[in-house]
Amino acid sequence: MADTVTVTAQHRYAAPPETVFDAWLDPALARRFAFATPDGEMIVAEIDPRVGGKFNFTDRRPDMGDVAHVGEYLEIDRPRRLKFSFGVPQLDPAFTTVTLDFKAVGGGTELTLTHEGVAAEWAEGTPKGWAMILGSLERVVG
Repeated sequence: MADTVTVTAQHRYAAPPETVFDAWLDPALARRFAFATPDGEMIVAEIDPRVGGKFNFTDRRPDMGDVAHVGEYLEIDRPRRLKFSFGVPQLDPAFTTVTLDFKAVGGGTELTLTHEGVAAEWAEGTPKGWAMILGSLERVVG
């Protein structure tokens, strides 16, 4: 088995935890930030928001074609924690685990993302990808 690392990212939002949490499970909102790239077009945003439910975000990218980001919800504890398996089968057959922890801070939210099982070869790019997603989420929730 290849070496893996754990990646973390944090972001603060002015919106309350319920608003930030709910954006992850609302297809109309999530398609605007989750796994979307600036030059891509989100062509699929499917969410079955229950433990055991699956999601699929497929971004059509000019340089790579259609890239599916898929997984299954492992824990949904609104508005405190969202945990899911995560994979990008086109790039790597392995699935990893992502945990989002939402904490009320000063009238807003501090989101801490922990991504476990990231292949060492993706260790540098993964934090940048999450930083882009978390920044895009800020534009969605205000």
